[in-house]
Amino acid sequence: MKAQKKAYFYAFAAIGCWSTIGSAFKLTLRVMSPLELLFYSSFTACVVLLSILVVQGKLPLLKQVTARQLAHSALLGLLNPFLYYIVLLRGYDILPAQEAGTLNYIWPLILVLLSIPMLKQKISLMSIFAILTSFAGILIIASHREAAVRPGGPAQTGALLHATGVALAVGSAFFWALYWILNIRDRREAVSKLFLNFFFGFFYTAVVMALAGHYRLPPWQGIGGAVYIGLFEMGITFVLWLNALKHSVTTAKVSNLIYLSPFISLVIIHFTVGETIYLSTIAGLVFLVTGIIWQQYLKH
Repeated sequence: MKAQKKAYFYAFAAIGCWSTIGSAFKLTLRVMSPLELLFYSSFTACVVLLSILVVQGKLPLLKQVTARQLAHSALLGLLNPFLYYIVLLRGYDILPAQEAGTLNYIWPLILVLLSIPMLKQKISLMSIFAILTSFAGILIIASHREAAVRPGGPAQTGALLHATGVALAVGSAFFWALYWILNIRDRREAVSKLFLNFFFGFFYTAVVMALAGHYRLPPWQGIGGAVYIGLFEMGITFVLWLNALKHSVTTAKVSNLIYLSPFISLVIIHFTVGETIYLSTIAGLVFLVTGIIWQQYLKH
């Protein structure tokens, strides 16, 4: 198989996995809390990433980590998976999966905005228009307020509950973008670095669960969902995407394919979760992705 064909194979495998995650989040959160879901999924990710290190013969890299690098991993693990997923999963718990998942795709634009003060990057007028296009998508998606009312949920108005969910879904993108910026400066091998991040994230989650007295054995559907998410959101899929980038002639040939994921995800959400896909979600997603691709085009 030629290198570029391998790249497309790995890329579409990764996109296929990621496209199912919105549904997996929503279905699993029906039987367990966001904290429990993160606990079991991050543990699964640690096992998977450690196994990959063993298979690839990279386990000795963990012995070479300095105290400073370990402290950096502790900080990265606090941002992702701990804070990022706690906030995102709470957003999924409130909003329909189609809205929470779509709003989270704002992170590339948040990355641009954070890069201005943190990486001293300049921004053009056209980039500002691209960002505003994506934020217009957020406003369109957020216009569907009544969708936030959950059966058996807290006694809050639909508008207030929906606004909270939107803030959480968009807010999670800030943690991911900040994690991405800090991760850029870390030149360690990717899988070993990610394993340490998830190890610390799992540790933080376990501590919070212990302090909250939140330990219990969830139903098997919850455990199964958490293991699935740990495998295909946090573990194996990351390695698939790395292989896609490694085999591709240029990263641009596969990197833009990732924007197929939210559209495929909507189809899967409709058939697995049973949500009616709103026109506001589709229209907002088009604006959101258009702004992101426009921004990337200007960058290149």
